[in-house]
Amino acid sequence: MYEAFYGFRERPFTLSPDPRFMYLAPPHRRALTVIEYALASEAPFCLISGEVGCGKTTLLRYLLSTLSANYSVGLISNTSSDFGPILPWISNAFGLEHRHHDAVSLHQQFTDFLIAEYAKGHKVVLIVDEAQNLSAARLEELRVLSNINSDKHLVLQTMLVGQPELRDTIRSPQLRQLAQRIVADHHIEPLTLDDARIYVRHRLRRAGGKVSLFSNSAIQLAYQHSGGIPRLINQYCER
Repeated sequence: MYEAFYGFRERPFTLSPDPRFMYLAPPHRRALTVIEYALASEAPFCLISGEVGCGKTTLLRYLLSTLSANYSVGLISNTSSDFGPILPWISNAFGLEHRHHDAVSLHQQFTDFLIAEYAKGHKVVLIVDEAQNLSAARLEELRVLSNINSDKHLVLQTMLVGQPELRDTIRSPQLRQLAQRIVADHHIEPLTLDDARIYVRHRLRRAGGKVSLFSNSAIQLAYQHSGGIPRLINQYCER
């Protein structure tokens, strides 16, 4: 499109999550700190929320690119309101065979996997992105599955990532046991105007362009119309 005209190596404002373009603005740096604390302290559950387009998935991709080899990570990213039993999805996320297995054999297989990973010195982390789409019943399944952890040995950590309504679901009375197990949580706020200026120029620089391409007034206009949401800032800057 316009890359050659402006001297870019690639388009700087694409909408797809790309950890190479990650700018750790204060809201995202705080979220990353909470996640790192949750992993280091072996929190059974961690909750990260934010508005649509605030950069949650990009942050997850960035996190995955920085984790050491002793982490075994399973990612579920295609949740929906009619999500079936969650254990087959978890098995698939960790590369375990799940077809033609009943619930009992799936549970035993996953338990054996967790114990084997623990014996290797690996930390197993399950990340559920777009978790706001899960029903209370599916979230309760995750809570029950965490009972595999014993008092002394944590073999599974779960990270729930989603839009603000996820918090409303977890606050419901039927999920109070799950809420009590969330040791670390954070809500990602929109960017400030100063953060937005740095964000735009960071992406321009990463794409090989001139950071002066957008004037302060142009960035302010994009900021005002986007409300500080990175994905919307990208849309305005792209246009």
